[in-house]
Amino acid sequence: MQLALRVDVDTRAGLREGVPRLLEIFKRYSMQVSFFVTFGPDNSGRAVRRLLSPSFVAKMWRTNPFRLYGWRTLLSGTILPSLPVGEGEPALLKDVVAEGHELGIHGYDHFRWQDEVEGMEENEIGTELCKALDAYEQVIGCRPVSSAAPGWKCTLSSLAAQDRFGFSYASDVRGSSAFLPVHNGTCFTTPQIPTTLPTLDELLGRERRINDYLLSLLTDGLNVHTIHAEVEGCNYLRLFEELLQELIRRDVSIVRLRDVAKTVLNEGPAGLPRLPVVHQTVPGRSGWVACQGSAQV
Repeated sequence: MQLALRVDVDTRAGLREGVPRLLEIFKRYSMQVSFFVTFGPDNSGRAVRRLLSPSFVAKMWRTNPFRLYGWRTLLSGTILPSLPVGEGEPALLKDVVAEGHELGIHGYDHFRWQDEVEGMEENEIGTELCKALDAYEQVIGCRPVSSAAPGWKCTLSSLAAQDRFGFSYASDVRGSSAFLPVHNGTCFTTPQIPTTLPTLDELLGRERRINDYLLSLLTDGLNVHTIHAEVEGCNYLRLFEELLQELIRRDVSIVRLRDVAKTVLNEGPAGLPRLPVVHQTVPGRSGWVACQGSAQV
């Protein structure tokens, strides 16, 4: 049984406060994982306009956003200025790589992607990806090999734009196993490795024993769990460490997504199933997310 840990870093506070704590824990348990970092401005406060969505209001009521994210993040880009995320902490990103973790991109402007990608043209999305890639290269000195769409929001235009950049793989969707996306007989070239487990913020207020519930969902083979530096790296750090301790006790192998991709693609992408990407709702999350379809093409 394998568990690929994916750490999404959406905000400046998550990077500055959550990532160092997570790095310390991963070092303590000799684990190497995959970090996906937003590189541009932290406009998290602009999510206030989502209050028009009843499902978003329900999530805010259930999760207590003030504890989950803090005032600085909730006001960023509105009353408080938008600080750069990845671009603003180059030394910390270099620490992530130096400690053997994978570092991929998680969009440029997380808020813009999550809220507007459905209406963006392929060239607009390509520009967003270019800005993230350029910022990454400026800090790390090379191009990233992986990308994860903010909020699991991807469209036919974003899949097409992504194919231009030659990523080894992407993790844009929710699902169960690696696949190649297709639409109307056209196959995209970037393999997808989906997140397979629910996230902590989706379970808060819905499950009393969150770690037990997550552990009950593990299956033989590969599992992919996404955590957030703003959540597990901050107020829920102890809960996350308890999860890691139980995974170790059960002898679950913790791996990087990059290593999974190498194994999965060892015989080339031709052996992967070709499946559609569909938009669905996920319990505990507002709005739609991109999911692995079930009909093989």
